[in-house]
Amino acid sequence: MSSDFFDSTSEHQIESFTKSAGEILVEYGLHDVEISCINYEFNATFEVVTGNGDKYALRINVNSTRTPDNMQAEIEFVNFVSRIPGLKTPRPIANNNNRYITSVLHADSGRSLHGILYTWLEGEEIGDEPTHEQLVTLGAAMALMHQSSREFKLSEKAELPTFSDWLWGTEDFLLSSKSLLTKEQFTAIKSAIHIIEADTRDLFAANPTQVIHGDLHGWNLMWHEGELFIFDFDDCGYGIPHQDLAITLYYLDTPEQDAAVIEGYRSVCELPTYTKAQMGSLLLQRRLVLLNYLYETKNPEHKEMLPAYLEKSMERVSGFLTDVRG
Repeated sequence: MSSDFFDSTSEHQIESFTKSAGEILVEYGLHDVEISCINYEFNATFEVVTGNGDKYALRINVNSTRTPDNMQAEIEFVNFVSRIPGLKTPRPIANNNNRYITSVLHADSGRSLHGILYTWLEGEEIGDEPTHEQLVTLGAAMALMHQSSREFKLSEKAELPTFSDWLWGTEDFLLSSKSLLTKEQFTAIKSAIHIIEADTRDLFAANPTQVIHGDLHGWNLMWHEGELFIFDFDDCGYGIPHQDLAITLYYLDTPEQDAAVIEGYRSVCELPTYTKAQMGSLLLQRRLVLLNYLYETKNPEHKEMLPAYLEKSMERVSGFLTDVRG
């Protein structure tokens, strides 16, 4: 694997991945198309436009550690969710070999890249300024997805991680031998994680696991003509509804926004049971997962975020430990 490639600029990386996107699209019989990168953060997503104006979205896993079996599970779950009345998602598209995952060798990095082609979603991402209507709709959609997928089962050729550990099965860059934290930072984060893991164990013991989305926030939600569309199921896995709810709340700014999501959820079914302390643990867990990601990411722009994000994270950890210790 070439480390030099990931030390290059984002522009160079996008240009290189765009070429791979073209190679993947050939497997769908899509040759003379316009390909433009619309998102390059954790993975790379491309808008694909054919000569007659048909649009598709191609996601290529770049930073993701998901295996083809994990991606197969994603496809099965998306197809299941898309058939739930009242929920809307993009649909995966099979290639000419009737496979939903298309892989190519990316020579510049020495990696095999895996891509999934989805139907296109019109509208705008909700982003970080959601309206009250959008948040209520999101809460209801989340509850409907949780309620409907309790009995969902994967096929034997698909598998997903279980989100019972604080890092959800990803590599540890905070507390392992690869840690770059100071002694004080390490000790504080370790103490916080000990509490987070204890609360997570209690929640898992009291609630059955099911497949959840795992990344429900405004940048994975599209709004079009008063309707909500859920996309990017790349982080789905076996967890509990509390975890989806916590991730959504993590990205909100006010108690009023939190209340709108909860209002929508309760309009469909009962809210998952948790204490304020347990939700606090799940919220901080999300923060630390993102901090861990910044230590391992190859994305140049995200690497630059690390110093400020670390400083704010330590403030959150300190406040969390103060609250727990009384």
